[in-house]
Formats: sequence, C-alpha cells, structure tokens
Amino acid sequence: MATTPQPGTTGTTETGPPPARSVLRDTAFLRLWAGTTASGLATWALPFVLGLAVLHRELGAAGLGLVLAARTAGFLAAVAVGGVLADRHSRRAVVFWSALAAAAAAPLLALGLGRSLVLMTLAAALAGAGQGACRPAFQALTAETVAVGHRQQANAAMTMAVRTSTLAGPTLTALLAAFVDAGTLLLGIGLLWLVAALLPGRGATAPRADAVSAAPAAAPRASLRAEFVDGIREARRHPWFLAGLGALTAVIALGYSATGVALPLVSRDRYGTEWVLAAAMTAYTVGALGGALVTARRRPRSQGWSALAGLALYGFAPLSLMLPVHPAVVVAAYAVAGIGIELFNVPWFTATQREVAPDKLARVSSLDFLLSYGLAPVGLALMAPAIGVFGVTAVLAVCAGACFLVPAAAALVPTARHFGRAPGPRTD
Repeated sequence: MATTPQPGTTGTTETGPPPARSVLRDTAFLRLWAGTTASGLATWALPFVLGLAVLHRELGAAGLGLVLAARTAGFLAAVAVGGVLADRHSRRAVVFWSALAAAAAAPLLALGLGRSLVLMTLAAALAGAGQGACRPAFQALTAETVAVGHRQQANAAMTMAVRTSTLAGPTLTALLAAFVDAGTLLLGIGLLWLVAALLPGRGATAPRADAVSAAPAAAPRASLRAEFVDGIREARRHPWFLAGLGALTAVIALGYSATGVALPLVSRDRYGTEWVLAAAMTAYTVGALGGALVTARRRPRSQGWSALAGLALYGFAPLSLMLPVHPAVVVAAYAVAGIGIELFNVPWFTATQREVAPDKLARVSSLDFLLSYGLAPVGLALMAPAIGVFGVTAVLAVCAGACFLVPAAAALVPTARHFGRAPGPRTD
C-alpha cells in the first residue's frame, strides 16, 4: 500500500504480497548479486587460506594474528570513509576502486608469504580497507539497482549467496589446497575481487548528492568528517534504526563472541569430540539459509517486531552451551539461531534502504557496519579473560540474557514495530 511520502523515504512499504516477477530475472541485479557474492567469498576465504599457510608452516600463529588484526583495522578505518565517498560520488565507482584495492592486496600477500611479515601486514590492511569501503557502497547500490517492491527478495538472495559460500567454501578450498599452494589460493582471492570490481553495473535510479551540491557551484564541499556526522544525524532521525543497531551490536559483541569462544571449549571438554563444533556451525549456516528463504516471501504485519524476535533467537545458542544437554540440542539451538539471524538481517537491510534518505544511505550503512562489526573484535578479546575469571557458565548466562532482553527492549522504541512508519491496511 502507498503511504504519504516523507523526506528520506520512498513513500512505499513492503508489507503486501511479494512482486510476481522474480528479481532473479533482472540482469542488472544478477550482475550486482554476482559481484557481491564474489566479494563475500573473497572476504571469507582470506582467513581460511592464511590458516592453511599456518598449517604448512609458511606463517606463524603470531603472524596470523597480526595479519588478521591489520585487516580488521583496515576495514574499520575505511568503512566510514567509504560510506561518505559512496554518498558523495558514484556508488559504482566506489565499488570499483575499493574492490580493485582489495584485489591488488592479494598478490602482495602472496609475495610476502614466508618472506616478509611486514609486507603481509600492510597488504592485509589494504585488503581490509577495500572490503570496508565497498560494503556500504554495495548496500546503497542495491537500493539504486532494485525497485522498492523487490528489495526484500533481493536482500534475501544476497544473504543466501553468502551463506552458501560459507557452507561450500571450506570443502572447495580444501580440495584446491590439495593441488595448489597457499600463494596460488591468495591470487585466486585477488581474481574474486576483480570480479567484484568489474561485474556490477551502474544503478538505474541514482538520487545523487552530487546533484544537490552542484547547484551552488561556488559553495565549498563539507569535510569527510562533517559529512559522516551528517549521516549520524540522519540515523538519529530513525529511532527504530538506533534501537535495532543497538540490539544487533549487543548480540554480536556478546552472544556471537561468547559462543565463538565457548563452543570449541564445550565441544572438547563436555562432549570430548570436535564433531559438536563442526555440526553446530554447519547447522547455523543451514538455518541461516532457511531463514533467508522464508524472508524472501514473508511479509509480516509487524516486520520490526518479527525481525527483533528473530534476532533474539540467537540467545538459544549460548543457552544450550551452558546446560548439560544432549549434543543434538546444541546443534538444534544453532540451527534456530541461524534462522533467527536472517529473519532479522533481511528486513533490516530492506528497511534501511527504504526509510533512510537516499543521498545518506551509504553513510548510515557504514555506521551499521562500523558498530556491529567494529565491536565484535572487542567482544572476542574480552570473552576469554571473562571466562577465566567468572567461569564459562556465568559468562554464557549473561550473554544469553543480553541476547533475549536487548532486542525485547529495542522493540519498545517508537517506530520499531514496523521498522519505520506504520503501513496502511493490508489488501492481501
């Protein structure tokens, strides 16, 4: 149903039945989908390939930690800048140059492998910067490429591609590693980034900030910092966004970090096997695929509450680890958590693309990635000492409670029920 347009919105909602024509028949979206999938696969593959290098003694454990930390630092430094640039210039151009930077980092990593840890660290920072700069640009480019009524289906297709890569990637990489070395695999990652740089096209509808700033030609352009602050102001206009981002950050920094540290310990100490660890992580990915399939067509009346309830389902993962249950219960809890995370992610991305002012969308998306991804390493760093001091059960109990309670509190915020303005009456 159409609603009264307001500044920064499209004037439509996505609570009715999904469009009859599949977005997967749109060539422009398929190019964007393939490029995003290539970037996601390259992002996932790098730490796995570097882990193989450790196994082959081409890189030490301390060196691996340093290289991965440099990649994270590069990501955090570039994601905010990338958001501003993607709102200031062509989103397609930002995707191209950031992915090209990540592609250029791959041969440098291969060159430094086993020879120069300094070169590998600098190359990893460059790879992280390319990854960070392209994330908000991809989000905004999706809104430019896909019509409003198709965006939830498009976002579901995007996340299904990422989850499929996560599920099939380890097997594929392990098979390739039997025939080629880690250096060659790193070059393959560079080729994936080249695909991400070259394949997506320009958005069909692009409400550009450039057009606004070009009117008074003599007016000086604001600084990067000022434009990022302007993006924060836009985010503050949407209470549902701040509440949802707070809930997502809490679940990732506490719940996801706690289970990331505790699951290997519980699998080893309680069940005496690595099978529980592998089965739980696989169940999480399969559950996420199922959640994405559901959200591709599901349009609940109160989409914000439904999404936040899905996010809260992650609490069952740490809850299952703190109780002496059969390992099948742990696996089932992780499957439920995977379903829930995509019940949140897809409507969350779709609502952001719909409600945020188009010329500030990349900056608001960069704020999303900066907080949710940026605080995750902090949570991981603090989780092991906390478990050492308070014990694994106490830490898991606190984190499970946060996963359940913080999304529930976010649901009480005005506009959180619908992730935006209330829709009109349904006609389906």
